[in-house]
Amino acid sequence: MALTVSHRCQSIAPSPTLAIDARAKEMKAQGVDVIGFGAGEPDFPTPQHIIDAAKEALDLGKTRYTPASGTFELRKAICDKLERDNDLYYKPQDIIVSSGAKHSLYNVFQAIIDPGDEVLIPTPCWVSYPEMVRLAGGVPVFIPTDESTNFIPHRKDIASRVTRRTKAMIITSPSNPNGSVWPREKLQFVADLAVSHPFYIVSDEIYEKLIYDGEKHFSIANIGETIKNQTFVVNGMSKAYAMTGWRIGYVAGPLAEIKAMASFQSHATSNANAMAQYAAMKALEGGEECINEMVAHFQDRRDAMVEKINSIPGLSCLKPQGAFYIMLNIKQILGKSYHGRVIETSKTFAELLLAEKHVAVVPGSAFEAEGFCRLSYAVAKEQCMEGLRRIEEFVTELTDTPW
Repeated sequence: MALTVSHRCQSIAPSPTLAIDARAKEMKAQGVDVIGFGAGEPDFPTPQHIIDAAKEALDLGKTRYTPASGTFELRKAICDKLERDNDLYYKPQDIIVSSGAKHSLYNVFQAIIDPGDEVLIPTPCWVSYPEMVRLAGGVPVFIPTDESTNFIPHRKDIASRVTRRTKAMIITSPSNPNGSVWPREKLQFVADLAVSHPFYIVSDEIYEKLIYDGEKHFSIANIGETIKNQTFVVNGMSKAYAMTGWRIGYVAGPLAEIKAMASFQSHATSNANAMAQYAAMKALEGGEECINEMVAHFQDRRDAMVEKINSIPGLSCLKPQGAFYIMLNIKQILGKSYHGRVIETSKTFAELLLAEKHVAVVPGSAFEAEGFCRLSYAVAKEQCMEGLRRIEEFVTELTDTPW
């Protein structure tokens, strides 16, 4: 037998967002002044009371294995959080804690997908969704959207893609990469569709606390008991609590499927980090002053960036309602040239921008959204505006391409 990498792994593309971030960090290490709009990571430190909780965990000797699905205390704190914030009622046995929300999502797909099962994914979408579905043997089925509907799919576009092979649909609200928030009436339509056919809902709610302008986050699981029993509510500590490196995510869902995920995880990774679990419990039990302060900074950056982008000829964007991402529309400059090189795609734009102006953005093609680039404003405001100044400079240097 040939000694080769599996076909499964050969077919999986590496994360473009992590690749862009790695290249930007490599350039910075070489002394280049790079402005990085690539990574989806809050630039704020983890709040001190959470750090203190981790130290307390060490002093208390919480350095051993926990149950594979997480400590009872953390799962109880998650139940309390879901009741308090989302009016959702779960028991600790309905919860599984994993090594980050990405790991939680991976576990969901491994637990519910058989080869050939289809998963509906509205686009633009987070880069890892399609690959996770493929790793589980499933088939991603994309639902296109555009700016005219704030990147929320039309009902007919959703319904027309449901087949007998449809196993699940992913809802991301607020959204990575476009910051849109799903309205309740559209969630109601999806819930009714999922119940009638039926299929699961994977509701990624990791950005629920990062929301602006009086918008309200609403979980599809809150619509009724039937859809709740078909929904996996996925969340974690990374974004709202600036705990990206702590790697704590969780899922609330139907008991039989959660048990299957726990069994899978017990053989894959066992428990999430024990000290981080304790710190996460304390974070959920604490107040949200630290979150509110961070959200205020994000909103200030968002407002300044949106105004600046829409003042640059050839560029435009919508004002995101949540998360910390802007989808930069570059369609008007595609086909133009920079010093003889034609900008044919978002990837070309991103490569030239990084090489020439030392600004890192993620091409929209990574999110199934050609003609756009994603900018993260989880960057200090001064850097955000300097990065946009360089982008404007780059755009003004473009010339029409003689064909």
